[in-house]
Amino acid sequence: MSSPGYQVIARKWRPQTFDDVVGQDHVVRTLRNAIARGRIAHAYLLVGPRGTGKTSTARIFAKALNCTGGPKADFDVNDPACVAIADGSHLDVIEIDGASNNGVDQVRDLRDTARYAPAQGKFKIYIIDEVHMLSTAAFNALLKTLEEPPPHVKFVFATTEVQKVLPTILSRCQRFDLKPIPAELIVERLKKIALAEKIKVTDAALACIARMADGGMRDAQSIFDQMISFCGNEIAEPDVLDVYGLVAAAKVAELAAALAAGDHRKLVAIVDECDANGRDLVRLLADLQALVRTVLLDAIAQGGRSEQLGSPLTTEQLTRLLDGLREGEGGVKLGLAEKINFEVTLLKAVEASRARAIDSLIKELASLADEAPAAGDGGEKKKD
Repeated sequence: MSSPGYQVIARKWRPQTFDDVVGQDHVVRTLRNAIARGRIAHAYLLVGPRGTGKTSTARIFAKALNCTGGPKADFDVNDPACVAIADGSHLDVIEIDGASNNGVDQVRDLRDTARYAPAQGKFKIYIIDEVHMLSTAAFNALLKTLEEPPPHVKFVFATTEVQKVLPTILSRCQRFDLKPIPAELIVERLKKIALAEKIKVTDAALACIARMADGGMRDAQSIFDQMISFCGNEIAEPDVLDVYGLVAAAKVAELAAALAAGDHRKLVAIVDECDANGRDLVRLLADLQALVRTVLLDAIAQGGRSEQLGSPLTTEQLTRLLDGLREGEGGVKLGLAEKINFEVTLLKAVEASRARAIDSLIKELASLADEAPAAGDGGEKKKD
């Protein structure tokens, strides 16, 4: 008997129970309570960025509904029904790819088969991934069934672009918004995987991977998998930086400090160094924006000023600095001369942060004007 093929980390470590789902506590809690109280709706819509757990949550919910003795939230993953759902072989849990089955004929077939009673489990569950890809005619064909489905039918939709789903569909579903997963939770999960896979990885390397994943657990696991292929059983921060062209967090902080200080020479020197080392300047700009935003939030919390970048900056200066970096995004991403556009963006951001808003100047002049007559009157009284 042949041994099973290699399974990538993102599939091997896919959440199998509600307890495995990371960073979506609000969704898990609601679904658990719905199952416990017998308030299971006929249609759910899971919305969120890629890799945040939409399809995994849909499968776990299907397991909870169709497990032996269910519905129950705390099911046994080794239950034959749950194993069949995880393998995609359960007759009553039908997964449909909305991108390739987006025609009205496919939806009509679904509508016809939905009338029949489930063969194995208690419910017949339709999971439609990327539901926004359905055509308007397909959506309309689904409306009546979605509004008044048979009692044994449950729908779970998943989408990354909810604005493309018809309002008539949205109004018939309970909507759950899955949010990007915080970097610290991604790092915590990757540590657990590394321990189980016997991989030595530094905290700085994990922080880099989490930063690059942009809130997507699947992206983080795929990056981690690639780093294992590249490095073997030991992964350090320089390895991740070299493979993906990232700039170290310390260097990003140094560049931000140069921005705050208005040190043009240092700015250019750091950009030259990053470019010579083959670093991704688009990614560097995004990391820089994230850091400046963090400092801006600190300034707001501190009452209008922060010194986290080494130089005292007001909320107005930080807002202008961040706005200058944001305005240069298009030129850096799409321009012909990436490095030049990046340098110009940084220099413009420095000048913007040092400019004064016209309304604040007017207020300052007005306050000075109000004080001037009072001082003059006082002088005349003294003269008398």
